[in-house]
Amino acid sequence: MKVLLVDDHPLFIEGLQNLLSARGIKVVGTAGNGLEALEKAEILRPDVILMDVLMPGCNGLAATRLIKAKFPEIKIVILTASEADEDLFEAVKSGASGYLLKNLNAGELFNMFDALKEGEAPLSPGLAQRVLKEFNSEGLLSKEEEENEMLTQRQLEVLSLVAQGKTYKEVAMTLYVTERTVKYHMGKILEKLRMKNRAQVIAYASYMGLVDM
Repeated sequence: MKVLLVDDHPLFIEGLQNLLSARGIKVVGTAGNGLEALEKAEILRPDVILMDVLMPGCNGLAATRLIKAKFPEIKIVILTASEADEDLFEAVKSGASGYLLKNLNAGELFNMFDALKEGEAPLSPGLAQRVLKEFNSEGLLSKEEEENEMLTQRQLEVLSLVAQGKTYKEVAMTLYVTERTVKYHMGKILEKLRMKNRAQVIAYASYMGLVDM
């Protein structure tokens, strides 16, 4: 897994790079603002970008939109001190694969990488509920849509297990199906619920009472 680090604090970048390298995660480059991140993404083609929000020139949210528009396959996880709702909501809408706060510990950070490998959307505790509230206020989880886009029993089972933090492999073992089948069901869940990413789907699972977030 190739990782690009984007933050305007050199000391934080250096510490994070050392931490990741010590665990065998390849840091292919660093950037100090959003425009530099776009340039580095084009040259280095990382698998994952850890992106701060508040940076000079071009912030992390604008950079996320630019990078996802050009390189949709790159996974961007926001790693920030900002707990502002507007930053969280905009990050998810812009295509971020996750949103983590900088007060997390090393174990939680490495669990995030494992989650990304399984196609999951890492969110710091408590953020899923806030994402849900925002999307529900926009009518994305209206009762009419719920009735018209009912999930099958198997899809509900998959959704519940994924929202509990289980990997696709663990879900497959629990349901006695293949990982490919689990991924297929997650794709259909996204399509039925008219959602863009797994962060929104996990919030939906909380809303439906499938998991206690």
